[in-house]
Amino acid sequence: MYFKKILLAIAVIGLIVAAFFANFVYKAMFKPNTNFNNEEAYIYVSSTADYNEVREQLSPLLKDMDAFDALAEKKKYNTNLKAGRFVVKKGMNNNEIINSIRSKNIPLDLSFNNQERLENLAGRIAFQIEADSISLLKAMKEETFLKENGFNKESALSMYIPNSYEIYWNTSAEGFRNKMLKEYKNFWNASRTQKRNALHLSTNEVMSIAAIVHKETAKVDERPRVAGVYLNRIRKGMPLQADPTVIYAKKLKEKDFNQVIKRVLYKDLEIDSKYNTYKYPGIPPGPITMPDVSAIDAVLNAEKHSYYYFVANVKNFGYHKFAKTLSQHNANRNEYVRWINKQGINR
Repeated sequence: MYFKKILLAIAVIGLIVAAFFANFVYKAMFKPNTNFNNEEAYIYVSSTADYNEVREQLSPLLKDMDAFDALAEKKKYNTNLKAGRFVVKKGMNNNEIINSIRSKNIPLDLSFNNQERLENLAGRIAFQIEADSISLLKAMKEETFLKENGFNKESALSMYIPNSYEIYWNTSAEGFRNKMLKEYKNFWNASRTQKRNALHLSTNEVMSIAAIVHKETAKVDERPRVAGVYLNRIRKGMPLQADPTVIYAKKLKEKDFNQVIKRVLYKDLEIDSKYNTYKYPGIPPGPITMPDVSAIDAVLNAEKHSYYYFVANVKNFGYHKFAKTLSQHNANRNEYVRWINKQGINR
């Protein structure tokens, strides 16, 4: 009788332990453990992160951090982190969260627009991926890489086509640069290359002209006409005399790319820079900004006409008046100068 009581007690204790263990397993693995109202939240695990850094990001997102810690230790996640961008969805349990942040690195849509320099681009990219701006700039300017791929320090900006790209957050600086090279090569497909060859221009020359077109007009429908003007000047051996190149030369000389210049002065035309197309004939050594795809395609599909000049149209803001002769252009220009003087714009 006494022996039966002992067995019964052991059985009861076993059941209690089993129940406790089952409750622990349920809480640790299968009970929903999120504590936010949105449908999902993201955490970013750097390449050098330890578990404490991951824990800091997860703590405000979870109801029971201790239960998560226990399972993370059991599944050895706390000593085997994976870098990347991971999602935690509302209602997930600890097991699902660990599986997600261990193996489901989610790419993001990285985007950049018309940066004037690699320095600006590096800063823009560093806000979106793990790599910092210093490492990005170093990778972008690496001389061996540039030389092997047909670029130099002036033309390096040409490689980066403004757009949105799918990329992993933990992509390295070199990984980002190499992806952009691949995208650049894809952009210059057979069709675009054929059009470029028909113009008897190099890819860098097209990009440099496109950058000027981009700066001259924000009106996409006008860009092929503006491109046609510059191509006409090149064919005739005329200097490009593009104001945006003077502005760029001034910023470069003064090492100040934050200044806003609304008006080019006569003294600015004397700035000694290969980018100053009033002082130096031909196409600048590299782009003065990243041109939009619309500006690049405007050069490749430039409007065929007989215009050699253009100036801002004060009666149709954003657009320009085009002229075939210098006398006609001077009349248009005088109208513009009278207007700008009336506005009191001196710089």
